[in-house]
Amino acid sequence: MNVLQVNKFYYPVVGGIEHVVQNIAEGLPNQYQMRILAARPKGLGGSERYNSVDVKKTSSLGVAISVPLTPTFPLQLRAEARNADIVHHHLPNPLSTVSQLTAGTGDSTVIATYHSDIVRQAAALKVYRPVLDRFLDRVDRILVTSERLLDQSAILEPYENKCSIVPLSVDLDAIDAENPPELDIDTTGPVVLFVGRLNYYKGIEYLVDAMEEIEATLLVAGDGERRSALKQRARERGVDDQIQFLGYVSDTKLASAYRAADLFVLPSVEPSEAFGIVQLEAMARGLPVVNTSLPTGVPWVSQDGETGLTVPPRDATALADAVNVLLEEDERRHRYGEQARKRVERLFTREKMIGNIQTIYDETAGEG
Repeated sequence: MNVLQVNKFYYPVVGGIEHVVQNIAEGLPNQYQMRILAARPKGLGGSERYNSVDVKKTSSLGVAISVPLTPTFPLQLRAEARNADIVHHHLPNPLSTVSQLTAGTGDSTVIATYHSDIVRQAAALKVYRPVLDRFLDRVDRILVTSERLLDQSAILEPYENKCSIVPLSVDLDAIDAENPPELDIDTTGPVVLFVGRLNYYKGIEYLVDAMEEIEATLLVAGDGERRSALKQRARERGVDDQIQFLGYVSDTKLASAYRAADLFVLPSVEPSEAFGIVQLEAMARGLPVVNTSLPTGVPWVSQDGETGLTVPPRDATALADAVNVLLEEDERRHRYGEQARKRVERLFTREKMIGNIQTIYDETAGEG
């Protein structure tokens, strides 16, 4: 079976959806010939190959409102889909939806994974919404990463009958095989960890504020446009000596950070955080999670009172209280951590995700 996955970007561009696309492309059995169509963030396109996966990247003038400016994308989609049994789009991606509607993909079965609603670009969504509705109306199957996202999304509501829940995953075999070096951090006390891009919806500023009430070291693994502002905020709050901004870290150093931590915090404040796969990475290593009660899959992945604690978004005091409870109550912290690992084993393994996608590919191609 020939499968073309379509996304904004692909490796080595780093992002949650990019990792998911790569996991699918590299994880399916050999009877699926996987190819990728994506854009460059900026510059001339070309053909590449990563880990035995063929990748076509279109030329781009840059990125505006999170969308690559690549006029040739519709024509490239039509050309790349010519021999595809399945074309698998990953949303949100206006580039994909417009290209599919204007250029088409022939007789290919069309699938879309709906990773999240469009939140930040509210004005643009009013113009784009009819296009997205037409696209979703025409696709053969929609994959949604959690039941909660399906229940909460007004955009998905009319298409519920063609939606299938396919949660994201982590590779437990790779995690269990880790033997990272001890992280070189200057602390003898408890360690709290955040991992992610430092952008508008991650809510790191509330975690920085919460550190005024927490006696621990906070490790911030990740980079982004808000790094300087966050470091300044830490200085203003008098907690800069408690927070270590690690910037972008290698996979090995990230594994060391997870192993050094006592608990994990995901303080996201917007529904753009639709799942929070970093929660799975922490839970797989036996860490309890403090997350926020967003109307997405975030509080479903790590559940309040079972694998961690869930607090309202934008509430530094509630964050501090939850972190302090878990740091002070060793038995509870360890119990939540053990239950977190078991939840991953039950619901979020790489084998389970790949198996679900394989079944859907076979079913939809057969229907076509």
